[in-house]
Amino acid sequence: MAATKKTASKKFVEPRVKVVNGQYKVSGNFHRIIPNTPIYNEKNKLCGVTNPRELTHIHSYGGEAIFFESVPKGKLMGAQCVNPDCEFPGTIWIPFRSCCADCLTRNKPVDITKVAQETGTVHSFMVTERTGAFNTLEIPIKFINVEFTHPNIDTILMGYLSYGEPEIGMRVVPIFKKKNPTFTITDLSWVPLGTPKSKLPKDFSF
Repeated sequence: MAATKKTASKKFVEPRVKVVNGQYKVSGNFHRIIPNTPIYNEKNKLCGVTNPRELTHIHSYGGEAIFFESVPKGKLMGAQCVNPDCEFPGTIWIPFRSCCADCLTRNKPVDITKVAQETGTVHSFMVTERTGAFNTLEIPIKFINVEFTHPNIDTILMGYLSYGEPEIGMRVVPIFKKKNPTFTITDLSWVPLGTPKSKLPKDFSF
C-alpha cells in the first residue's frame, strides 16, 4: 500500500516530445497510475476495484506530415506518383500516402483543394455511434466517402459531414479547422455545397 500511495502522489509532469538530430527526445510522464476505486454490489459488498491508467502515445507521421500540416492552412494535399516506369504513372492518392501503392516509389505532394471544392461528391455514407479514430467528435457521426472527378484520382477519401444530412450523389465542399487545430484528420470536415458560414462548426472555415 505504501508503494501505491507514493506512486499515486508523485507529481505529474506533462509529457513532451521534441526532435534532436532526427531522433525523438521525450520528457515528462507518459504513463500515469491513477488511484483506484472500490466496486460494490447492490448489498454493499466489495466485488473488486478499478485500476485506471493514463497512457500517452507518440503517433509519428513521417512522410505524411505535410498532409496534416496543410489542413489548418486550408489545403487538401494528395500524393502523386511521378515514376514514369510505374504501371499507372501520375496516379494521385488521397488519403495521402508517402509512396505509390503500385510501384513503391516516393510520391510527390500535390494540392487538390480546388478539385475537392469543385467536384467533391458523396459516394456513400453511414451514420454511427462507434467512432474509432474520430473519438473526439460528438455522436452520432455522419461518415461520408468523398469521390473526386479528376483523371488521375482513382481513390475515395473518408471524412465526416459537419452539417446537414448525407445523401449519395450530394455535392460537398471541404472545411478546415484553421483555429486551434489538432493536426489530426478531424481538422478536415465536409459540408453540403452552399452551406452558409454561420452553420460551420467552431474554429472551422472554408
